[in-house]
Amino acid sequence: MTALLQTSVSVTQEIEVEFPNLFGGLAINYYRGFTLFGIPIYWYGVIITVGVILAYLYAMHRTKEFGLCKDRVFDVVFAALIGGFVGARIYYCVFQTLDPNSGVKYDFITTFTGIRDGGLAIYGGIIGGFLVGFIACKIRKVNFFSMCDLASFGFLIGQTLGRWGNFVNQEAYGSVADPDWLFGMTGTIISQNVEAGAVVHPCFLYESVWCLIGFIGLHFYSKKLRTFDGEIFLLYIAWYGLGRAFIEGLRTDSLMLGDFRVSQLLAAVSFVAATVLFIVFKILTEKKQIPLYVNTDASKAMLEKDRLEAEAAAAKKAAKKAAKERTAPSILDESAGDITLESENDDNDTDESDIEDVSDKDNDGDPEDMTDDIPEKEEQADEKIDPENTADSDPESKSDKEDK
Repeated sequence: MTALLQTSVSVTQEIEVEFPNLFGGLAINYYRGFTLFGIPIYWYGVIITVGVILAYLYAMHRTKEFGLCKDRVFDVVFAALIGGFVGARIYYCVFQTLDPNSGVKYDFITTFTGIRDGGLAIYGGIIGGFLVGFIACKIRKVNFFSMCDLASFGFLIGQTLGRWGNFVNQEAYGSVADPDWLFGMTGTIISQNVEAGAVVHPCFLYESVWCLIGFIGLHFYSKKLRTFDGEIFLLYIAWYGLGRAFIEGLRTDSLMLGDFRVSQLLAAVSFVAATVLFIVFKILTEKKQIPLYVNTDASKAMLEKDRLEAEAAAAKKAAKKAAKERTAPSILDESAGDITLESENDDNDTDESDIEDVSDKDNDGDPEDMTDDIPEKEEQADEKIDPENTADSDPESKSDKEDK
């Protein structure tokens, strides 16, 4: 079982995985994780986290195509992730406890305290995320079926990447395969549970590729061919159910309910039910001409409301920031004042220096020469000021003037 396999090898112990028939024999040596402040961190958890982030980014990129608002979708996704995680854990622990051959029993406490020993089931995650997401959609007034369509892409992205976490842990593999099978694999952990020299089916690889094909196909299908809300979700359930029904039959660590593999049985039922519902809703939609939620007035009104609220919040924030800047003292203003004062002082200094320069220029030369020039200047000034005296001093010129 997964929980037992994860405790058999330390996170700091180097292990190997080998594909004897691929590329003439391919071997990879690696560690299952690393330690951070003495705490073991498994690559499995890191890969799952990366898958969740990519799924979220993809969903945010396509919200408007499904008539949904990003803020509301974020709230629903956040709640559904918690519900999915709890559901995946409960599903695993319940069926491990019910299986008499598992050798593992969980109670309410160990279901959550023993999580580091491993044990999550994807179908439990889908069920938990579905139920909690439904409640969150009702609270946040999000169209549930349109949200399910968008979430389906997230599930496929998460499963495509998440299965490589099983590869790192060398778990979720299949039964013994033909020795010449191209993708037959073995490894340090796998060899502890199979006969020496045997290769097994890499079920993680089969499921990862199956989900990737489903994601690509539904991505393009949703662009042009989607006609009713919930269609992508039904196609996802049918596609994944079909593949899982076959792949689960190869696995050696299946959760059992008596003689039946739980996930295989659920996958087969899901495929049939989703296919039937897809056909029924497809016919009803075309017959009654039911529009997609993205094309309804309700969706447009909700998007417009969210847009106005976002603009109002941004304007309020900007006004608050502007008011704070007006009331708070500015370092730049004080610096500018200092610069102005300095410039004024510089101007005053310049004026005084100019006066001094002029004075110096006037005082250049010999003082005696300056004294000699003073009488001459005074005589010239007197001549200009008192012209009559000049005239009186010349009687002839006076008489001439009178004659004239």
